[in-house]
Amino acid sequence: MFPSVPDRIVTAVIPARGGSKGIPGKNLSRVAGVSLLGRAVDACRTARRVTRVVVSTDAADIAAEARRHGAEVVMRPDELASDTASSESALLHALDTVEERHGELTDVLLFVQATSPFLAPEDIEGVVSAVLDGGADSAFTASPFHGFVWRGVRDGGDTSVVVAAQGVNHDSAERARRQDRPEEFLETGAAYAMRAQGFRDKGHRFFGNVAAVPVGPARTLEIDEPADLERARALAPLLDNPRFPTRAAIDAVVLDFDGTQTDDRVWIDADGHETVVVHRGDGMGISRLRAAGVPVLILSSETNPVVAARARKLGIPVIHGVERKDVELRRWYEAEGISPERILYAGNDVNDLPCFELVGWPVAVADAHDIVRERARAVTTSRGGHGVVREIATHLLGKAL
Repeated sequence: MFPSVPDRIVTAVIPARGGSKGIPGKNLSRVAGVSLLGRAVDACRTARRVTRVVVSTDAADIAAEARRHGAEVVMRPDELASDTASSESALLHALDTVEERHGELTDVLLFVQATSPFLAPEDIEGVVSAVLDGGADSAFTASPFHGFVWRGVRDGGDTSVVVAAQGVNHDSAERARRQDRPEEFLETGAAYAMRAQGFRDKGHRFFGNVAAVPVGPARTLEIDEPADLERARALAPLLDNPRFPTRAAIDAVVLDFDGTQTDDRVWIDADGHETVVVHRGDGMGISRLRAAGVPVLILSSETNPVVAARARKLGIPVIHGVERKDVELRRWYEAEGISPERILYAGNDVNDLPCFELVGWPVAVADAHDIVRERARAVTTSRGGHGVVREIATHLLGKAL
């Protein structure tokens, strides 16, 4: 066995199989521009007391995503990657591998699930501290719960009806007031911390003195079905922080044209010529971004020559008149050698959504379609054509603008 070092080692393990029946590719599904796996890794890496973050997987694409976010990878053997394999078996395999790799024992094992998109670093700190400082042998994130739970059986003729229902956590004949009932907690499934040796000895995550660490109910959400993923995307603009990146997080800015740099209206004269209005402040924003060394690209499906004319005036490259903007975006950033996770893409309509899925910072304008705002990682206060680019440049450059 390896010796434990004086500074206690906290190893976070995120199991992430490649196969998912409910939501294909679930662990790589994006919420506010970041994969579920990436969000879990980022939360663990931000937590002060976590020593290292490890992703256990059987899939090459998940391994690559884990490394992009700064996690170590343990490739899981096939027998531990089936539908019937337990989380505990994957945790034990990852723990053995990491201890052999680093030559030191883990003091606290942290089990984090990528299916909880709003897990915060302070939640992780809470369960780890409960074990390291609070005397707990194992601890888990929990949400305060005040519901009345019932148990019954499905009616054979109508599975939408539950019959022979009985109260589980209450006496149905006496409806006690909420303040008179004992406090209860709902396991969130987001994070568990446990003494590593105790986990080895017992073979499961709950043993000894178990502590429930309360977390905010608003952030309690597990992604099991497609509807859960849509809920997460809708909630992300409200729950994620920060709303906008800094210059240090961005290597390029890609801009839609109609509805982003314009207000999505077109003036047509008697000869059929189209005219649009742009905001002078956007020109200043683009100029300052370029001066700061940030590449800027206009990407539009619009065929009107006004798009190219605007790009020429601004002195930036343009790709327009294309059906698949996501295909062109991928081709562009691969040719430029720019990581998609470090691209800010601003758009307003549903044809921008495939591009949102590719980049690390999808940004919607204030008057974008509802589904676009839901999928965005940040939303501007400016409406399309009213200084959106200037606002984005201000967020990125701050006083440097």
